[in-house]
Amino acid sequence: MNTVTMRLLRRGQPMSCVLALRFLALVLWDVPATWTLDNGLAMTPTMGWLHWERFMCNTDCQEEPDSCISENLFMQMADLMDSEGWKEVGYEYLCIDDCWMAPQRDSKGRLQADPTRFPSGIHYLVNYVHSKGLKLGIYADVGKKTCAGYPGSFGHYDIDAKTFADWGVDLLKFDGCYCDSVEQLADGYKHMSLALNKTGRSIVYSCEWPLYMWPFHKPNYTEIRQYCNHWRNTEDVYDSWQSVKSILNWASFNQKTIVSAAGPGGWNDPDMLVIGNFGLSWDQQITQMALWAIMAAPLFMSNDLRHISPQAKALLQNKDVIAINQDPLGKQGYLLRKEDNIQVWERPLSDLSWAVAIVNLQEIGGPHSFTINIASLGQGVACNPACHITELLPMKTKLGFYEWTSCLKTRINPTGTVLLRLESQTT
Repeated sequence: MNTVTMRLLRRGQPMSCVLALRFLALVLWDVPATWTLDNGLAMTPTMGWLHWERFMCNTDCQEEPDSCISENLFMQMADLMDSEGWKEVGYEYLCIDDCWMAPQRDSKGRLQADPTRFPSGIHYLVNYVHSKGLKLGIYADVGKKTCAGYPGSFGHYDIDAKTFADWGVDLLKFDGCYCDSVEQLADGYKHMSLALNKTGRSIVYSCEWPLYMWPFHKPNYTEIRQYCNHWRNTEDVYDSWQSVKSILNWASFNQKTIVSAAGPGGWNDPDMLVIGNFGLSWDQQITQMALWAIMAAPLFMSNDLRHISPQAKALLQNKDVIAINQDPLGKQGYLLRKEDNIQVWERPLSDLSWAVAIVNLQEIGGPHSFTINIASLGQGVACNPACHITELLPMKTKLGFYEWTSCLKTRINPTGTVLLRLESQTT
């Protein structure tokens, strides 16, 4: 049979996944928002902290003891999530990414933590995190090896699921490197989902299944949603405006496919929040926070909570923006329109409210004035017959009462966003 081989580069690996593509007859159909993984988890987008973008695969604890992937790093982050208000606003999951493992499994075939960097073991770390009122997430891979070359779960799905459950883990991020075929990839994601449920422990299941399927064919989101609580579609986010912008471009270009797949229990994951790091301007950090809220995205920070600025902390802990992200209606927002360098995104909320984000993608010059007809927002009903509008970002301001026939004029900084909440007034 003819085959096509494609190499996917991930996280700087020379070959992170090789899929031998066979020509398959695949039936795709629309995704009903109610058909989802029935584990009762992630009824709103998951919130937490994930080490990868900021700390990557730093295993040199001798030279860099404060930034290597070790139990000390996660215990320090747990302390801060508990004491600095992160837990109270919803950041609940403290998540380990790649490079936590020992190079080999133990004598019983189980994954084990690196004994030097995690001398107390994962079960001890889980208990420590739980003692802070938080939950612990861990990382594994569907293929033969993780993206960084540590032991993969292929052929060990059941024992790995049981190991995670025995440790008391609360979330699994399951990557897709080093698979031999698209069938193996899909079967592996399904197998691990069933294995996790079989343990009887509540474990959020974070997949990267569609990310690895897109190079070959359009993923079947009906199927993915039945097995995963959230799923990555795009490559890893970097600490750069170009990276954030490319994710937004992909999401808007593919929104007819992905928006309807999202809802309580299952979410599109555009990857980590890089707010509080080095690569984004203040306006670009506002844009990422606002658009991740509009997209009903899981909010996983990847930063150093020990050295975060008060400004970045206030943005990440903004309760009004988090309320949009966590809105119980569970509808993902979408790009409504684009005029030159201005984009208008909107998202329906509960109680007949709407969130609107106006983004200025221009990267030269100064702030741009933009006027929009109120009647064009919220599918024509957000302010019919009238609404109260509050600007939430960049600064909370009550803009007042607007009738359906009126216009709203705003001013947006280059690469910045104005985030609005529209609350309907029906009487």
